[in-house]
Amino acid sequence: MMTAPEIIGGTDAAALRIGPAGRMDFASLRAIELAAFETLRNAGAVSGKAAASDDEELQAYLDAGLLFAAFAGNTPVGYAGAIVAGDRLHVGEMDVHPDWQRRGLGRRLMQTLLARASARGLRGASLTTDRFAPFNAPFYASLGFRMIEGEACPERLRQILASEGLKGLDPARRIAMLLDFPG
Repeated sequence: MMTAPEIIGGTDAAALRIGPAGRMDFASLRAIELAAFETLRNAGAVSGKAAASDDEELQAYLDAGLLFAAFAGNTPVGYAGAIVAGDRLHVGEMDVHPDWQRRGLGRRLMQTLLARASARGLRGASLTTDRFAPFNAPFYASLGFRMIEGEACPERLRQILASEGLKGLDPARRIAMLLDFPG
């Protein structure tokens, strides 16, 4: 069930809002991801050629009902996508265009995903991220995520970390994180 977008600022058509994204937004979401990649590159978190989520990944988030964007008017300026993996939400991607960062959009996007997961009765959430970039692991920790390493890291997340290494992400910088919902 789709819900009305959450208004972040103002009430006019140009207001920043969080709402469901659709297939027609895929090209814009990829452009956001590629722009955000450069922020990560500048922080030393990634190197090499930028790559964005493909249609299959974005469609998986959409099919799960877990693809949300931050909109300025009708234009996506940030997005977050997730799937359900067992009894947890797994956040596959969360990006805000550099021109729109540091306005609370990433936090609102994550809060939207986490609220959906909680409403579905999931146990918590997981993700993988860069451990050193100040706007990655520390940001997720501020939302209640904790770093999971070694034997404490579930096999599913170890496999994701390994696949990220094959995509060119530095394994020494990558970390899995978990969030448990209360109750």
